[in-house]
Amino acid sequence: MKSKTIVIGGGIGGMSAAIRLAADGHHVTLLEKNERVGGKLNIRAGEGFTFDTGPSILTMPWVLEQLFASAGRKLSDYAQLIRVEPQWRTFYGDGVTIDVTSDLPEMLNQMQRISSGDASQLLAYLQYCQRMYEASCKSYYSHSLSGLSELRSLHTLKELMALDPMRSMNQGTARYIKDKRLRQLFDFFAMYVGSSPYAAPAVLSQLVYVQLGLGIYYVEGGMYNLARGMLKLMEELGIEVRTGCEVESLLVSDSSASGVKLADGSIVQADIIVSNLEAIPAYNTILRSHPRSEEAARNLTRYKPTVSGLVLLLGVDRSYEQLLHHNFFFSDNPEKEFRDIFEEGVPASDPTIYIGVSERSDPSQAPQGMQNLFVLTHVPPLKDGESWTSHQSEYREIVLDKLERMGLSNLREHIRYESSFIPDDLRSLYGSNGGSIYGVATDRRLNGGFKIPSRSELIRNLYFVGGSTHPGGGVPMVTLSGQLTADLIKEDWGTGIQSIG
Repeated sequence: MKSKTIVIGGGIGGMSAAIRLAADGHHVTLLEKNERVGGKLNIRAGEGFTFDTGPSILTMPWVLEQLFASAGRKLSDYAQLIRVEPQWRTFYGDGVTIDVTSDLPEMLNQMQRISSGDASQLLAYLQYCQRMYEASCKSYYSHSLSGLSELRSLHTLKELMALDPMRSMNQGTARYIKDKRLRQLFDFFAMYVGSSPYAAPAVLSQLVYVQLGLGIYYVEGGMYNLARGMLKLMEELGIEVRTGCEVESLLVSDSSASGVKLADGSIVQADIIVSNLEAIPAYNTILRSHPRSEEAARNLTRYKPTVSGLVLLLGVDRSYEQLLHHNFFFSDNPEKEFRDIFEEGVPASDPTIYIGVSERSDPSQAPQGMQNLFVLTHVPPLKDGESWTSHQSEYREIVLDKLERMGLSNLREHIRYESSFIPDDLRSLYGSNGGSIYGVATDRRLNGGFKIPSRSELIRNLYFVGGSTHPGGGVPMVTLSGQLTADLIKEDWGTGIQSIG
């Protein structure tokens, strides 16, 4: 008889784990408290405008291809990926713009306009980033790591040194790039995983190669079509998907869980439980009755939440021709910006602002002649008992003032549709610690750059997936977390053909 496995939460990590586990022979039930699966990868629409409300930049498509292949399917039969070029347009306060592209001759031309010396170092810098990526494929992207000892066991000393372990990402960038604007650009790749380049280990420099070397992608019809494709595959695999189904608590005896109790009082039995709810919130909520839950949560305090965000979904009745699909309006002082957010825990007075305009690649996303602006500004995660509502109105004005000052003329006058998300929403909708967007911050001094182990320290048949676990935040990483956690379960329990209850 097949083992019964419950996946709590239908974010990308939960769906990835469910697919792999079903392919491995488990009988899987996925329980999602919201009205649809996808987690932070979600959708909102109004007045002819459609917005992806979460991830908008997709990298490392091989991770998704690998997931679908594990179930004997092709990703291309479920979602169509479109390569985006140029990748970003970057705006600076002094009026300079840089188009980031994987066309290296053109990227060299872009950099030559700013700093000829740095342009001459681009290939050496990319080789440095590539070495880190290739080393990571041997460990970070193929094993669910819980700490340094496991990492060391998978590498030679030479490979470990290629990860530049003594430097931060910012220090690694500074070895090759001297112009402050270009250094700010490459350092900002750390925000793919919601971390500070001044605190994150240099190994995150590989994200530069991941983008420039491997490309970035958009899902035809909107990023949410990726969630739809995964849902279709889950249905084909016989996975029971129950939305509007909130888990109240785990049923625990000694060190094992036998199932879950739902908010309506019903019980669902299981041999294995996988939580897409982050570990710290899980210990504080669905495991709060366990006598060691507070201790388990305290043991994880070195894993700080990443940034949260203020999201403005703006449908505008004009086209801003200077905007590409992806755009960044940078802060004038990145050191202060990151210090404010990560050290002082206050919103930056001059924030970097991201604007995604999927209409640029997909005209169906907005009425003709109009644009759908997904505006994201990173802000500190919420502290216990804190709400962001008192900041919302004031910070909206700071964001709009900056965008109008930097070229989006009369933006306020052209808004025809508006919706927003604040950290409170991210915390209540997805249970993320402090409203974190990307899970756990990568910090070389606090946690060595590692994430929360996927195996629960309290419950022998409980596992975690998502941005708080290895290898971290972002669509490819959380997709990998599901696959790597499925590998752990296979290692611990076999293929799941025999019940382990």
